[in-house]
Amino acid sequence: MSLRIAFCASRAPIAQAALEGLSRRYGDHAEDGADVIVALGGDGFMLQTLHRTEDNPAPVYGMNRGTVGFLMNEYSEHGLPERLQSAEEAVINPLAMRALCTDGSEHRALAINEVSLLRAGPQAARLKISVDGKVRMAELVCDGALLATPAGSTAYNYSAHGPILPIGSDAMALTAVAAFRPRRWRGAILPKTAEVSFEVLQADKRPVMAEADGNSVRNVAQVHIRSEPRVAHRVLFDPGHGLEERLIREQFT
Repeated sequence: MSLRIAFCASRAPIAQAALEGLSRRYGDHAEDGADVIVALGGDGFMLQTLHRTEDNPAPVYGMNRGTVGFLMNEYSEHGLPERLQSAEEAVINPLAMRALCTDGSEHRALAINEVSLLRAGPQAARLKISVDGKVRMAELVCDGALLATPAGSTAYNYSAHGPILPIGSDAMALTAVAAFRPRRWRGAILPKTAEVSFEVLQADKRPVMAEADGNSVRNVAQVHIRSEPRVAHRVLFDPGHGLEERLIREQFT
């Protein structure tokens, strides 16, 4: 039985050229009813595709036509059906963000990689951090903080000196960005079931923005984050190059 493949690509010329060649060679089905969706681009486009297709049961297989490609497989026009049939699957649950702003508005978004809070003015942010309703840090003075999934732990979280989490660890990484007080605090590893809340202290004087996979919300007063088990992104990788292997390999480079 032949696979029904739906292709999508970023606007980059190299991705559009790959889309044309692969569609001509293997056909291009509509995403509704497809057996698999093949995304051509970089990690940013892969995240966009996963968000856009979160209600579609078909898994997503990425091929790198971008610059980073941590969530992508190597590009080749040859043997695609065989690669898809032998691919390994990783299931990723995103984070659900609920942000309350100083003007009383409320914003919700999902994040596959991380939810980050960043100062939006010249002064450092002051954050109160609670986990499951219990205050764990009364005041963190910093440039920001973020909560990352295992899939996102090698992205912004790793750049901020946070830990890399195994894909099946059922954990989240809470990481400070340029902590000033307490200066040596780098963060914590929390269970996937935890709900993390940030309260912005002196929000009018020290404005803070929140971001969930590119969805930005300015002038936040409170941000509540939890894992969303009802959304499960199915991502395919070539054998031996799955997300778990990449997370382990990244720690030895």
